[in-house]
Amino acid sequence: MKRMRLRFVFFCLLSFVLITACANTEISDSKAKEEKDKYEQLVEQRNGELELVPLELTSYSEEIGASLSNPKYQKFAANGKVKIEGEIEHYNELKSDYAWIKVRSNEEGPAGMEHEYYVPIKEGAFKETVHFFNGEGDYRVTVQLPSTDQENYYYDTASFEVINVNPKMMRDLTYTPFGYGAGLTVDMDTSYVEESEIFLLKGEATALADGEKMMLVIRKDSEQWKHIIPVKDGKFEYEMPLFFGKGLHELEVLVPDKEREDYYQVGTKILVNNESEQVMKPIEYSNTYIERGVTLEYPTFGGKVTEGQYHIKGSIDENAEFAKDTTHIYVTTEKGEDTALDVIPVENFSFDDSFYLRFGSGTYEVTVSVPEIKKENSNYFRYFGFAKFELESTGEDKRDLLPSRGIESDDPQIKKLAEEIISGKTTEREKAKAVYDYVTKTISYDVGKMKNKEFEWDDSALKTLAEKTGVCQDYSYLAIALLRAVNMEARFIEGTALGGFWPQNHAWVEVKVDGKWLTMDPTWGSGYIEKDQFVAAYTDKYFDPNMTEFEKTHIRNGVSY
Repeated sequence: MKRMRLRFVFFCLLSFVLITACANTEISDSKAKEEKDKYEQLVEQRNGELELVPLELTSYSEEIGASLSNPKYQKFAANGKVKIEGEIEHYNELKSDYAWIKVRSNEEGPAGMEHEYYVPIKEGAFKETVHFFNGEGDYRVTVQLPSTDQENYYYDTASFEVINVNPKMMRDLTYTPFGYGAGLTVDMDTSYVEESEIFLLKGEATALADGEKMMLVIRKDSEQWKHIIPVKDGKFEYEMPLFFGKGLHELEVLVPDKEREDYYQVGTKILVNNESEQVMKPIEYSNTYIERGVTLEYPTFGGKVTEGQYHIKGSIDENAEFAKDTTHIYVTTEKGEDTALDVIPVENFSFDDSFYLRFGSGTYEVTVSVPEIKKENSNYFRYFGFAKFELESTGEDKRDLLPSRGIESDDPQIKKLAEEIISGKTTEREKAKAVYDYVTKTISYDVGKMKNKEFEWDDSALKTLAEKTGVCQDYSYLAIALLRAVNMEARFIEGTALGGFWPQNHAWVEVKVDGKWLTMDPTWGSGYIEKDQFVAAYTDKYFDPNMTEFEKTHIRNGVSY
């Protein structure tokens, strides 16, 4: 019996909740109806005060047989929207398939003063519901119809005034003929939104093929920024930074012009009111970005603050020129007079990796590049920047300790080997000498690589360790990686070697021992070349050499990172 009572109480409570919910819905609907009725009554009142003069069309309407069934008056009141409907008898003679409707507010508002619609003409009929983008106020609406003898030319057909009594702002999302032609639709209900710092642009362009590009142009006052984004499977998505701080940003979405290559036409316009005070630094893109089919997914703007390491992500359009041969990208970081170069692999046409800001705290200029693709061998590599941006680092200056291009000092194999090499060594000098001895005695000089210029972008300490052969850069890569792996500062020295028939590019190592830089050249310490053959002949002459003698054969040009 007790259980039955509890169930009865629960049922009563549940019934009360359901009844209450229904009552709230009814109240809500009732309020909405009251609001609507209020503005409808206001419309009736205002129209009662006006002399409702029938709408007159221009003489051009007679020429093409145009008529409007809505609206009916030259000036009238409306509740937030107006339906415009018309027909054209001689529509086959028109040079365009769109009517052009322009709406102008009498006063500047949050969404500006003007808005426009291109309305498809189908079998001679067109219709559009126009909302009023600044809410309550006076508006003038002009209907223009296309010329019968000139492309992209329109004539006034009708003009009327509307007194909007509803304060609700509604800026319709509209498309140009180019937008319609591209199958453009943006995933939003209105073309005026309020956001903070970032606006997510997302939609479809169903008439564009994979790999085709769209252009975005964002403006605020006298500032503007342009960017290209790809279409994939008829869809697009981009997080648009609102670069220019608080206030209204105008975003144009442009689609390719089918008649002109590398030319774009406006497909739609969106107004974004940025609520954030933050001013962001735009990324600068070069023509290479488009030519090589690059999409930089992250970052989307510069000026970000990081602790010394930064992530980069993107892709290469597999149909772009050289896409299959683009196996890596380069990242150049500059702070003052210091410059470093990092190599980031591209796998399955995508890159996703990090790089160091190794020169300590401060402002860095970062340039991201694609390599020059060439068939002949070379001992140098060229690359072309496609994006440039700034970063602020709060990290420490660890330029001579961090892993770097070709120097994988954080790799487990390198770290394990380095610990084995210095085992039992107590002083920094002993450790440095142990690394020198290991590299000079283990690696043989690759005469063929130097003669045939068989240099590769992925030459590195690990590659040298695996192949047990290399040229001066490879000896240096491995020695520096082993030294840094045991927390000894070491750096790659670029220079010129004298001693043959002519000077040649050369590389060696400097390592910090007891607070001072010590020079070592493991390449020259490993042996010599005789009749185009490497002769292994270890010597410690080039570990902490007499610098007066050393400089007779080695000209130091600088440090490479």
